[in-house]
Amino acid sequence: MEQPAFVKAVAHGLYQGRLRELIHLLKYEGMRPVAERLGALIALQVMLLENLPQQMTVVPVPLFAAKRRQRRFNQAELLAHSAVRVLKQQRSDVHWTIAAGLLERRRATESQAGLTPHQRRANVRGAFFVAQPEKVKEKDVLLLDDIYTTGATARACAQTLRRAGARSVWVATVARAQRQEMVEVPMQQDVAFWSSGFVPAARSA
Repeated sequence: MEQPAFVKAVAHGLYQGRLRELIHLLKYEGMRPVAERLGALIALQVMLLENLPQQMTVVPVPLFAAKRRQRRFNQAELLAHSAVRVLKQQRSDVHWTIAAGLLERRRATESQAGLTPHQRRANVRGAFFVAQPEKVKEKDVLLLDDIYTTGATARACAQTLRRAGARSVWVATVARAQRQEMVEVPMQQDVAFWSSGFVPAARSA
């Protein structure tokens, strides 16, 4: 199976319980202050990553223009601003730049909820575009989003960024969805390689 287009993926916890409630408050109820807390959780996990570049371009996963107008904000952008603030406070040796708008979602996609892994990959195939590749060329990128389920969106975004010239792509989310049917998936068949504490077990990419 083709290896992921990103180096490593990390999330604070599983998409369940209180963490799920907080994400819903932000994403569907428009409670933007929640992004401060959730972004801080992402930052804590990112700081634990080994061999993370000191200079990174932080790219929020984009919404389609019509969806953004409807929601009036992109939750991934709010999370990115919060995470970068915390990272800069905790690590004076790192240099992080948020590049909202660098990655574009150029067509509407269906909600990924309820789709099979194959349908998810087809749903986002060709959906993302880098309008100004010179801004990502030879850059190390941290791709940031709220939830990672099968990795279809993260993979499609990472592949687009790599094709545009990014040197490496790392992925960070608030939560990882752990569907029951995925628990027994062998590590080599999973899309991402996760930190310890997740199922499947940890392994370097």
